[in-house]
Amino acid sequence: MTTYPAQRNPCKRARTLSCRRDAQRGATAIEFALVFPIFFSIFYVIVTFSMIFVAQQSLTLATAEGARAALNYRSASSVPGAISLRATAACNTATNMVAPMIQSAACQTAQATCNYDSTMTCIAVTLTYNYAASPLIPTLPGLGLLLPQNLSSTATVQLNPVNIL
Repeated sequence: MTTYPAQRNPCKRARTLSCRRDAQRGATAIEFALVFPIFFSIFYVIVTFSMIFVAQQSLTLATAEGARAALNYRSASSVPGAISLRATAACNTATNMVAPMIQSAACQTAQATCNYDSTMTCIAVTLTYNYAASPLIPTLPGLGLLLPQNLSSTATVQLNPVNIL
């Protein structure tokens, strides 16, 4: 029996649907291999910046609550002592209010005269989180250039000298 070349490979003679599928078999894998890293990188950047946004919002809320805590009455014998107690309470409240995902936020308070009224005393509560030292999500190579080094938030409260003691 004699075989002709068209009978050995039926796809050469007739272009059927199954023959076209066989010819395209590896194209999907190659397309996936080319497109997946791009989509994964975009998804990773979105998740990373979302977590940074959540951490920043947590710091903002904590400093606002710390500033409100400075308004609470603290029994003291002198104005500087009362301001010191209020500043300590502000930092304690602020550090306790920070979200658990932020392990170590540094709190600082500063006393100054308010810009708009020199008779008033202002207390500024500042929380700073070193994001570069302990990121919330491990960074991809090259992404570190876009990420912030520190996350920080400040809230200021005005104290009336008449009501400090």
